[in-house]
Amino acid sequence: MIEIRPFISGAYEDGDAIASVENKYTGARAALVHTAGRTQVNRAVQAVAQAQESASLAPYRRYEILTAAAQLLAERRQAFIDTIMLDTGFPAADAGKEVERAQQTLLISGEEAKRIKGEMVPIDATPGGSRRLAFTLRRPVGVVCAITPFNSPLNTVLHKVAPALAAGNGVVLKPSLYTPVTADLMLRLLLDAGVPRKLISVLHGEGSEVGQWLLESTVPGFYAFTGSTAVGLQIRKTIGVRRAQLELGSLSSTIVCADADIERAAALCVNAAFRKAGQVCTSVQRLYVHQSVVADFAAAMTAELAPRQAGDPSDPKTFVGPVISNGDAERIEAWVDAAVADGASVAYGGGRSGRVVNPVVLADVTPTMKVMATEVFGPVVSLRPFTDLNEAIAEVNDTPYGLSAGVFTSDITNALVAADRLRFGTVHINETSSARVDLLPFGGVKASGEGREGPAYAVAEMTEERLVTIGGA
Repeated sequence: MIEIRPFISGAYEDGDAIASVENKYTGARAALVHTAGRTQVNRAVQAVAQAQESASLAPYRRYEILTAAAQLLAERRQAFIDTIMLDTGFPAADAGKEVERAQQTLLISGEEAKRIKGEMVPIDATPGGSRRLAFTLRRPVGVVCAITPFNSPLNTVLHKVAPALAAGNGVVLKPSLYTPVTADLMLRLLLDAGVPRKLISVLHGEGSEVGQWLLESTVPGFYAFTGSTAVGLQIRKTIGVRRAQLELGSLSSTIVCADADIERAAALCVNAAFRKAGQVCTSVQRLYVHQSVVADFAAAMTAELAPRQAGDPSDPKTFVGPVISNGDAERIEAWVDAAVADGASVAYGGGRSGRVVNPVVLADVTPTMKVMATEVFGPVVSLRPFTDLNEAIAEVNDTPYGLSAGVFTSDITNALVAADRLRFGTVHINETSSARVDLLPFGGVKASGEGREGPAYAVAEMTEERLVTIGGA
């Protein structure tokens, strides 16, 4: 039986309690995880702060470490795929894609370690400034606390940890209690690549306990979090003016115009709606399709979905595996049933077996149905016909969230109108809301949070700008 322990001050130690990690498909116990107590949390944060203060890792050395980690990840690819599948229930294709992206996140973060720079300020352009110099420096914030979700247990974690290390910070990581095995394997990878053992701590436990204790600590200078808006509000309330990058709730939509490439759009939307069983913050949940092509689009989606299967993630043919828990499977099924009871129709799929919710395409939905108004976080997509692009944009915008949106069109005017009027952190033209390249800035507006992921942007946020002026003797 695999046992995962907290890593504190350069060493593993037993936790205050032990929790079980289940196989997400069978429900069988797959691992044990030691959860940290409050005293351990405090010791871990202090140890990282002390290590960061005495660390002397030059930017080039940080680059070497992160580049070495990327190479080790390539060598250990299958081990990471196996642990991601164990922790999440994702099929091998989804787990493999996450490993590939994580390699890029490490490589890009390593490159960014060499690019941290300030700038000259033209103080001599002011009256009396001719005998002075002014310039800025960028310095680490100290300790970055990363609190991460289950649905991307490697790449999202590295989007927080790798830029933090690249910027010269220490890191305290609290991964999801669903996915401790992947977090531990990642920790061992970073240590083997050369990260100083005391510069990183990993603490396992419930967010309401270990996460809250980390928020209450006065030591971290920066918090990097991905999760719900409710927790994001709690973070902001607790940490006060300290800085944070918060990737919060979402309700992602994609618009398909009449002039779009229907076959291509349907294929991309199927992948974006159902990969990782729809448990992605940018998963296509609401599909706005022009009335004149909605029948063709639905037929194209059906053709894409028909040969794909849902079920055991260990089967190479599986496209959609289980969702993260029995409770979530029951909730998703209940939301679909409620929509059908209120007049929606099932255009494709439906039903569940245990934690496996079969892909569902709904039609005849209304904006007030829960499947349209609340993030499902499951393999459910709703088709919503439209005739006027501006009206579709207005409905897409009519949500508290603003993380990502997609638009398919061959008309440049439609593309520019959508890019201008959609109030989202990202607007993808001729891609879905779920399109992402890891070097891009990624983050939301409104209740979807603040700050940006993407190594270059995260490094900037995880450093402090310091102005220095020098006067003449």
